[in-house]
Amino acid sequence: QVQFVESGGGLVQPGGSLRLSCVASGNIFNNYHMAWYRQAPGKQRELVARISSGSGGTTTYADSVKDRFTISRDNAKNTVYQQMNRLKPEDTDVYYCNRYLTIPRNWGQGTQVTVSS
Repeated sequence: QVQFVESGGGLVQPGGSLRLSCVASGNIFNNYHMAWYRQAPGKQRELVARISSGSGGTTTYADSVKDRFTISRDNAKNTVYQQMNRLKPEDTDVYYCNRYLTIPRNWGQGTQVTVSS
């Protein structure tokens, strides 16, 4: 089973930037469509961005983050990234990566992003 380890979160002021990383185990990462999700306490996990398998030529974003977040991948490192710019307080959440599936499994610990002055 593939496992995910997220990192790169932290405390940042509104308007700031962060870059999240997620390393996946296994040797078929290249075959996975990947995604970033986020979840606030008491709320459902939501899809933030996704990237197609292979070269990652197709990306899509939630309307709330479009033009601010960028998802990318490095298959040689089994890693998916999320560059987050112009962060807003409402972006405060725990961020997770996972395969882009109807029912993703094997969630990692996530990484906390807090946007506050």
